[in-house]
Amino acid sequence: MTRDARAFWLRSPGLGEIRSVTLPEPGPDEVLVRTLHSGVSRGTETLVFTGGVPESQHAVMRAPFQEGDFPAPVKYGYLNVGVVEAGPARLRGRTVFCLYPHQTRYVVPAEAVTPVPDGVPAARAVLAGTVETAVNALWDAAPMVGDRISVVGGGMVGCAVAALLARFPGVRVELVDTDPARAAVAAALGVGFAPPDAATGGRDLVVHASATAAGLQRSLELLAPEGTVVELSWYGDRPVELSLGGAFHSGRLTVRGSQVGTVSPARARRSFADRLSLALELLADPAYDALLTGESRFAELPDVLDRLATGTLPALCHLITYDGE
Repeated sequence: MTRDARAFWLRSPGLGEIRSVTLPEPGPDEVLVRTLHSGVSRGTETLVFTGGVPESQHAVMRAPFQEGDFPAPVKYGYLNVGVVEAGPARLRGRTVFCLYPHQTRYVVPAEAVTPVPDGVPAARAVLAGTVETAVNALWDAAPMVGDRISVVGGGMVGCAVAALLARFPGVRVELVDTDPARAAVAAALGVGFAPPDAATGGRDLVVHASATAAGLQRSLELLAPEGTVVELSWYGDRPVELSLGGAFHSGRLTVRGSQVGTVSPARARRSFADRLSLALELLADPAYDALLTGESRFAELPDVLDRLATGTLPALCHLITYDGE
């Protein structure tokens, strides 16, 4: 069995590197996985890369198989798809998703991997963690047939939410973003698009995922009376100012937080495993390929994260490939 592997580590804020690691022998209830693809979750991972995780959130922000501590050195990531090379017979040879960082091979408990359905390509399956977040958000939001809904913020999470809403009967969905290039993504997902100043008002529900105060303010402005904003953004250590004058009280508007770390109380009878399996099933839809906006080799990852963090490499989900690594 191959015992050597390589992993991406953040050595210090803004500086990543590839390190060699030696794998343990898998136990009877563990699997050895050879990575095929991992995905860079641009918003969260660039926050980690730049050292922007607030000290008060160090424990909350830990990834399931993170090594090291914030701000650095730390091995971080959670969108990994690979093939089981050793482990229980039911999993050997299967393509699986795991909430594991960027690493060529790894050993984890068998219960930590979820088989990828046959109809879902391995590259698309890296989006499972993001689609899982979108599923939880819509369990919280509880959209109804025929609702008028806006998604403000066309990043990975916002686009995943829009993709799910596009499949709801009678729902009219508009993706709102400052980047006009997101119009093409919206079209691929089957939803409308508008810049913030031209967005449609009178919405029953707005899902906010832009991670900006301006986006949250605009989300409130787009609501019809009694409407709700479901807030998915993670702001790190940045303060957020919000004006609650105007129609906020007279319109009886609501701002509600949603976070994937807890299964929505509306579906408390579902487990984390149930939610992730559902997300993988939903990824049979090829429309989600629109969220994969770039591809690089594993060896290029330190440079890729630097370029994502500085904005010189635009992306939704940037795919990392491991063939031959």
